[in-house]
Amino acid sequence: MARLEVYFDCSSPWTYLCIAKVGDIARARGAELIWRPILVGGVFNQVNQQVYENRANPEHPKYRYMRKDLMDWARYHGVAINWPTIFPVNAVKPMRACIAALDDGQVEPFALEICDAYWGRDLDISQDEVIAGCAKTVGLDADSIVARTGDQGIKDRLKQYTQEVVDRGGFGSPTMFVDGDDMYFGQDRLPLLDARLKG
Repeated sequence: MARLEVYFDCSSPWTYLCIAKVGDIARARGAELIWRPILVGGVFNQVNQQVYENRANPEHPKYRYMRKDLMDWARYHGVAINWPTIFPVNAVKPMRACIAALDDGQVEPFALEICDAYWGRDLDISQDEVIAGCAKTVGLDADSIVARTGDQGIKDRLKQYTQEVVDRGGFGSPTMFVDGDDMYFGQDRLPLLDARLKG
């Protein structure tokens, strides 16, 4: 059985497109799926500060094309994306909440709901009430999920997973690894990932 690790931050629209599909791919190929919530800002700060330069110049032709490319991929995957009013969003609490959901065995539907809240419904996912609403929607204990965003162990794991992806050569979200060291970056690599898992 192949081992598929997915490092992700829900504040990335590309991550939303990935989360909508990668679980189905893993299950279809019989792969062990391991989710790793991260803070992509922590990754950018270490190894990909060019992202901030791109955001500072949104009229650059490449940045404008990136927006078009995102919408093209969203249509292709059948996912509704609306650019949020608050961007970038403070993703610390929702990503800690994803670790709590991971511990409760519901990280995939919860992360997808967080992504949809932000990228589909323009909700501020840094707010406790939004996190709680997402938790309720997928059948989690909302009070517990929100409370555990303050848990030191969860805080430490979020830092740990973020550093892990940097140490393994990652530079953004989503970043996926098959069987330890075969890295795939971005939702547009999902067909290649699928082919790799298919063997």
